[in-house]
Amino acid sequence: MKILVLNCGSSSIKYKLFDMKKHSVLAQGAVEKVGMKGSFLKHQTEDGRSVVLEGEVLEHQIGVEYILGVLTSDEYGCIESLDAIDAVGHRVVHGGEKFNSSVLITQEVIDKMEECIDMAPLHNPPNLAGIYAISDLMPDIPQVGVFDTAFHLTMPDYAYMYAIPYQLYTKHSVRRYGFHGTSHRYVSKRAIEFLGFDPNNSKVITCHIGNGCSIAAIKNGQSVDTTMGFTPIEGLMMGTRSGDIGLGAVFYIMEKEMIGAGSASTLFNKHSGMLGITGISSDIREILQACDAGNERAILGLNMYAYRIKKYIGAYIAALGGADAIIFTGGVGENAAKVRALVCNEMEFIGIDFDKKMNDSVQGEEMLISTPQSRIKVAVVPTNEEFMIATDSLRIVSALSK
Repeated sequence: MKILVLNCGSSSIKYKLFDMKKHSVLAQGAVEKVGMKGSFLKHQTEDGRSVVLEGEVLEHQIGVEYILGVLTSDEYGCIESLDAIDAVGHRVVHGGEKFNSSVLITQEVIDKMEECIDMAPLHNPPNLAGIYAISDLMPDIPQVGVFDTAFHLTMPDYAYMYAIPYQLYTKHSVRRYGFHGTSHRYVSKRAIEFLGFDPNNSKVITCHIGNGCSIAAIKNGQSVDTTMGFTPIEGLMMGTRSGDIGLGAVFYIMEKEMIGAGSASTLFNKHSGMLGITGISSDIREILQACDAGNERAILGLNMYAYRIKKYIGAYIAALGGADAIIFTGGVGENAAKVRALVCNEMEFIGIDFDKKMNDSVQGEEMLISTPQSRIKVAVVPTNEEFMIATDSLRIVSALSK
C-alpha cells in the first residue's frame, strides 16, 4: 500500500510517499514559500536524486497539485498515476479534546477540526487547507488525520488543568494540551524497543529539541505530562518562542510598549527565545558558532536553553517516580552534541553516567550515549513523525476493507 503523508504549514508543505509493504520512502520533499515570492519545490527520489523546481505557488491547493504532478511526472516521478496512492495522511496540530486518536477524515471530522481553529490559528488552517486540496483533487481517496495533541490526552486532570476559574475550562476548553505528540509517541515506542524495556513497565522522558521544543513524561507508553500547554509557546525556551514567562512580565511589557494582544503574541512567538536573547539567529548551528567565537549573548542563550531542558527533566523524574531512560530527538536533540552534554552535565546524582566520547561521535543516528553502568539510560533516537502518520493511515484504511 502506498501512502502519501502531508504536513501543511503556514508557508510550506512537506511530503513523503511511503511504500508500506517495503517500508521504504519512494519520494519526499517540500514546497517552500507558499503564498510568497520565490516559491519552489524541492523533490528527492528514492535513489537520492534531488531537484529544485521554481514556480508561483499562491496557495496550498496549488502546492498540493504541484506535488502530485511531480510524483507522477516522467522525469522525477515514482508512480504512473495518482491511482497508485491508496491513502493520504495529514498532520493536524490541534484536535482539542475532540480527538484522542487518529481518525478517518469525514465531513463531521472536518467540522470538528474547524471548531479547533481558534486554539491553533496559525497551524490548523493550513492543515485543513491540505485536506481541502486532496478532497478536491482526489475526491475518492481516503484521508486520515493524525493529531499532535492526541497522544497527550492521557494526562491526568491535575497535570493538564490551569489554576484559573474552572468555568473557563468548561466554557472555552482552556487547559494544557501539549504538542509534538506524534514525535513523542514514535520516539518513546522506538526507544523502548531499542533499549529492551518492558512497554508495560517503563518510565521514559522524551526530549524533542529543535526550533520548537517540548519534553514528555511517558509512563507505560502513555503521556502523563508535557511541557507545552494550551498553545506551543509554553515550556522550554525555543528558537523564537519564549517558553515559560511570568504573566506579570507579559502585562508589564504590554503596558510599557503599548501593544495589544496580537502584537504581544507576535513578540513572544516570533521574536523571543534564542533569537530574542542572542540577537543572532534562531538556528542552533549559528548560535554554537557564535559561542565558539566568544559571543557573550550567544553563550547566555545556550546556557538558558540547556538549563531549562535539564530543569524539566528533573521535574519529570520526580513526576514519574524515577526514570528508565532520557531520549533526545528533533533537529537539535539528534545533532547538537554540545547541547546534550550541557543538559547531562552533573547529573550523576540521579544515576546518569554520561559517555562524553560516545556523545561527541553521534549525529543524527540511533545510539546509546550513556555507559553500560548508567542506571538511567541516555540515548539519541531520530524521530520519524511521517512514518507514524503513514502507519496510522495504513491501520485505519486497511480496516475499511474488512
